Amino acid sequence: MNNLEEPRVYIALPVINENKRLPALITSIFDQSWPFIELYICVNQPEEWWELPDKRPVCEANALTLQFLGELKDPRIKIIDHSSKGIGWKGKKHGVGWARKILMDAILEEAADTDILVSLDADTTFGRDYLRSVVENFCDHPDAVGMAVPYFHQPVADEEAYRAILRYEIYMRHYSLNLWRIGSPYAFTALGSAMACPVRSYRAIGGMTPKMSGEDFYFLQKLRKYGEILCWNREKVYPAARFSDRVYFGTGPAMIKGNQGDWNSYPIYPYWFFDEIKETYDRFGSFFQKTTQTPLTDFAKEIFCEEDPFQPLRMNSRTEERFIRACHEKLDGLRLLQYVKKRNAAHPQQDEKNLVDFLEKFYGKENLKQLIPDTAEFSFITSSLGLQENIRLFLVKKEEEYQVNSLL
Repeated sequence: MNNLEEPRVYIALPVINENKRLPALITSIFDQSWPFIELYICVNQPEEWWELPDKRPVCEANALTLQFLGELKDPRIKIIDHSSKGIGWKGKKHGVGWARKILMDAILEEAADTDILVSLDADTTFGRDYLRSVVENFCDHPDAVGMAVPYFHQPVADEEAYRAILRYEIYMRHYSLNLWRIGSPYAFTALGSAMACPVRSYRAIGGMTPKMSGEDFYFLQKLRKYGEILCWNREKVYPAARFSDRVYFGTGPAMIKGNQGDWNSYPIYPYWFFDEIKETYDRFGSFFQKTTQTPLTDFAKEIFCEEDPFQPLRMNSRTEERFIRACHEKLDGLRLLQYVKKRNAAHPQQDEKNLVDFLEKFYGKENLKQLIPDTAEFSFITSSLGLQENIRLFLVKKEEEYQVNSLL
């Protein structure tokens, strides 16, 4: 068992059709300045893919990956095979969420409570001090139960992919910034390649709830209900920007749909939807005595099928402070997303206008003019990549200000 000053880092890495990227990633991992590393890899795909002509190449690529890993004979690498014939995923229990859960549960059998569990994806890059920065961050903040690591998608030469990832990341940054400004406990972005937690936290929450995709969102939300999440780290991770259909939703599928002109699942929401959430947040204290009407209370009645969704919380909360926390746990990150989606479906707005309105409202006309000189002509489809990159960089900077201040 390692002492607190030298925790071992356990990396959970799901792999599917990554035999070209994996060698460089493994070299990068074991070249880290933090020396105490164990790497758990789950090579996986559904069993039925062996019989599907269009999926058979993925199975064969996974077989090559297993061969490569076996030939390394590195005791620091533990291999979990859910790819070879007869042991691929069967039924509904498949996908990256199940792979992450199986990896993390396996790590739990070996790791000490003071060790660190880091989630990665095979298409992600990072600096040599990345793992050291994660360890030192947790050591500096011993009460933290998890970390949403800052991210920045790698620029790509392909113009269509670059335009798609800029659009998707602007959506994510805009959403996160609105949660930050209203004081939401769920102001973090969940990426499977950018998560970490102490092993003791993983044990405490009962592990990861498996999902075929979106498991990163539910995992960080589960950790957040248990305690504080770190949203700043001195080292970032750099996920790849690529069209991918390996998961049902997330970066790859969003880029594919967006490239086809469909951004309906990832709109730039009007900022006042979040103001409506804040109005309810501001009343949580008074709700301890009596629930009053807000746009979000009507939504809560509908989604929970309860005439007064806050009454059960009042009955089970001895103090106003505990009641407010229970309100945030009930109206969690998933419910907030469902709310703004519902509002947007009823009152659809133009994405470009919503972004312009947000930038002008919270960062002023001067910043807006520097970012988008001609707002009437601004378009995610036709505006230059340079202009949209500048928007991304501006949103990154503003998000980092919130993230850094959250550590104070």
